[in-house]
Amino acid sequence: MIILTGDTHGEMERLLDFSDEIGLSQADTIVILGDAGINYFCDERDEYKKLLLQKMPSTLFCVHGNHEARPDTIPTYEEMTWHGGRVMFEPTYPNILFPLDGEIFDFNGKRAIVIGGAYSVDKYYRLHNGLNWFDDEQPDERIKEHVEKQLESVAWKVDYVLSHTVPFHMMPHHAFLPGLDQSLVDNSTEKWLQSIEERLTYTAWYAGHFHVTDTIDRIHILFEDYLELGED
Repeated sequence: MIILTGDTHGEMERLLDFSDEIGLSQADTIVILGDAGINYFCDERDEYKKLLLQKMPSTLFCVHGNHEARPDTIPTYEEMTWHGGRVMFEPTYPNILFPLDGEIFDFNGKRAIVIGGAYSVDKYYRLHNGLNWFDDEQPDERIKEHVEKQLESVAWKVDYVLSHTVPFHMMPHHAFLPGLDQSLVDNSTEKWLQSIEERLTYTAWYAGHFHVTDTIDRIHILFEDYLELGED
């Protein structure tokens, strides 16, 4: 099985409980749609989380979010090919994978492209209070170019999109933080994703980021729930 879920923010116990509850095996994969919280501190606190996740038999496939370091900036990570696409992993924790943005993966004969990253609406709160903020949280021009080249290579046709945020016109407004001036929010990633969505032929799009569960047309936003890929 390929199971999707939303942001975990380092709360790995819920993944362990879910794994035990349904009896996941080595053949199964859990897709975390950004902000796994595994590379947030980049110190021994993250190592503790990874040790917990080693208890799971399944593979963890972690889309890049906006509250975590990119693995390709961490010296302990290496690159390999997995299910047809490139991922980053640490040899010490081989079941925890981080797909590179723009890579296309074969999931049971279906194509899935990964497009991670988003803007942190609490950026200035984090900077003011000494909390971690990552300046490469959003896809840069190099990543965007790679994503679009990859889509051109498959004639802009995939089965699934796995992202952190969603196209601009599909944003769940009811999930916006109350009192936040939306004119100050950088929606450039969402607007770029909208330009992607308008050209793309796809079956379903899955995302996290907003800490709600919602379905808007073919776009499924997940948080603490679980959904099997393709079972919409």
